[in-house]
Amino acid sequence: MAVNEWEQLKLHLDKWVEECRETSAAGKVAEYIPELSKAKPDMLGIHILDAKGRSISAGEAQDSFTMQSISKVFTLILALMDHGESAVFSKVGMEPTGDHFNSIMKLELVQPAIPFNPLINAGAIVVSSMIKGENAEAKSARILAFFRELAGNPNLEYDMQVYISESKTAHLNRSIAYFLLDKGVLGCGVDEVLDIYFRHCAIKVCCADLARMALVLAFDGKDPLTGKTLIPRRYVQIAKTFMVTCGMYNGSGEFAIEAGLPAKSGVSGGILTLVPGRYGIGVVGPALNSKGNSIAGVQLIERLSQTLDWSLF
Repeated sequence: MAVNEWEQLKLHLDKWVEECRETSAAGKVAEYIPELSKAKPDMLGIHILDAKGRSISAGEAQDSFTMQSISKVFTLILALMDHGESAVFSKVGMEPTGDHFNSIMKLELVQPAIPFNPLINAGAIVVSSMIKGENAEAKSARILAFFRELAGNPNLEYDMQVYISESKTAHLNRSIAYFLLDKGVLGCGVDEVLDIYFRHCAIKVCCADLARMALVLAFDGKDPLTGKTLIPRRYVQIAKTFMVTCGMYNGSGEFAIEAGLPAKSGVSGGILTLVPGRYGIGVVGPALNSKGNSIAGVQLIERLSQTLDWSLF
């Protein structure tokens, strides 16, 4: 790390957030889940955490939001820990799609009819069905406990208003689940898997929670603040690779070029990203671009990476 990098962050982060906030006007908050449409479109916050426990925040970093698709990274890891690579990747592929994250089209065109990767909705629904547990309640409890441990926050809970809103309106996800059930890909029934899926998408966090979870990934599965290994290194490698190739929906390639960091976004405006061996970072900005990513959040991360030379490439 450059000697003055942390000082640069302390000196400039507030200014960079305010400059990037202006781009929010060109985006729109998600409306297909009605509860998400209530978010403030000009909100922008960031929290950066290092291995020494130092942190720096700017903007509305303390405001809460739901994880949405960011949760898919960690349910994938939990499914890998439950079953191993061979079992998981017999049900879901490893490739980017080029399609919208909730598209059903390619499921009908390819054989075998398995989702292309675990970060699109179809893939995440399959992965959710693979979490061990006697029923939906037990599986969801394991997911929430895992997320709490990774975030170092025993108080993480569901945003029940978002959970209910998504449950009532997710007709396309229900269609995807029935298609997957018909093809013999799901590990449980449609109602059970969708309850699990909607619940982990509705886990409520702030930027600091995402930063702590990202820090574990930045240090290959070991929480540097406690010294405890929480995830096998191999599964972190797999997750970070998917984050680079698929984590920012159809904007993943552009983000890899402009920022060069593993990242996962969600339609609530959250972005989890990391600088390997150095930082965990959580960002929120509910106004989305046409790809479904936080328009101001993407610009802020790209600004940081380019200014501080964080790109992996």
